[in-house]
Amino acid sequence: MVKKSTDTLWELAAAEVQNRENDAEEGHGREAVCERTVFLMGSKAGGKTSILLRCLERDETPKPTLALEYTFGRRSSAHSTLKDVTHTWELGGGTSLSDLIQIPITPLSIRSLSVVLVLDLSMPNDLWETMEKLLHSAQSQIEKVFSQAQKAQKYEAGAKQQKAAPLAARVLPKDYPDRELISPFPVPLLIIGSKYDLFQDFDSDRRKVISKTLRFLAHYYAASLIFTSIKSESLMSKTKRFFAHLAFGLDVGKSVSFDSGKPLIISAGSDSFSEIGAPPMTHVDIASLNAKNPMDLWKKVYERVFPSKSYGEQRALKDPAKDPQYSEPQIDAMRAQKDQVTHFHRFLIKN
Repeated sequence: MVKKSTDTLWELAAAEVQNRENDAEEGHGREAVCERTVFLMGSKAGGKTSILLRCLERDETPKPTLALEYTFGRRSSAHSTLKDVTHTWELGGGTSLSDLIQIPITPLSIRSLSVVLVLDLSMPNDLWETMEKLLHSAQSQIEKVFSQAQKAQKYEAGAKQQKAAPLAARVLPKDYPDRELISPFPVPLLIIGSKYDLFQDFDSDRRKVISKTLRFLAHYYAASLIFTSIKSESLMSKTKRFFAHLAFGLDVGKSVSFDSGKPLIISAGSDSFSEIGAPPMTHVDIASLNAKNPMDLWKKVYERVFPSKSYGEQRALKDPAKDPQYSEPQIDAMRAQKDQVTHFHRFLIKN
């Protein structure tokens, strides 16, 4: 393109964008940065930040995540002199701040989005409800964004009078195990069971219930599953591979473990319902639970062993400033003083 001296800045910018689109369509091989987005969520104080820093090879002291935090990672590309980039978002507060999920899951990020769900193995009574609420919130937002993006894409394609590649949730291979019986999460999903160093001290029956339940959940959502601990270099090394697969498209490796007596390491598509078996319930007739479907059955069996604790306090905690783990004495004192003044003014107005 020959640039004219009379071209405006906007005309030059528009021409540059058009040139890039033409290069991409014609396969000119122009070097480009591959960008992906990884969204972490999970158990409150479950070790998400520590795991993320280790996966990004950041030598930093982890701090409690305040609501929602962003960072990024870079890695040299195998096919370019440039570096691939991963945008990472971490949701704090467990389930209490799930409304913030809409911030990282957008039409811009959805094309290269992966989700990591970190579940604290040392707190099994909180595990199911944490998983259920966070995955439901994330899936609802993803489906909403997919719908919005598809409508926008159809409009743009119609305006340009050309066909655009359809934007849709991931599709599993036809030979994927139990393909007709599962409900795949709409984007790649990795479930990490954290604090394995504490979990391994549980008695074998409790470990078996948790391990088999997480295997069922991972397979049902077509997710990968790994148990890890920041105190184990070996487990963290394997966790980094799973993370790098989502963040940079690297090979996940061949490590695998289905033994409930050892840390589980299971790539998506390598498990099956026949291998997982029935829910581990020996003292109750499963038929008496009146489950509506397999997911409901596993939930009822799991919560017979690990009854869900009250989430009333977490649900009421919509303001992170009230959370003890984020306490700042000087700021809190000033905030308390401001609240008192506000309360006094309201009293004067009413009277």
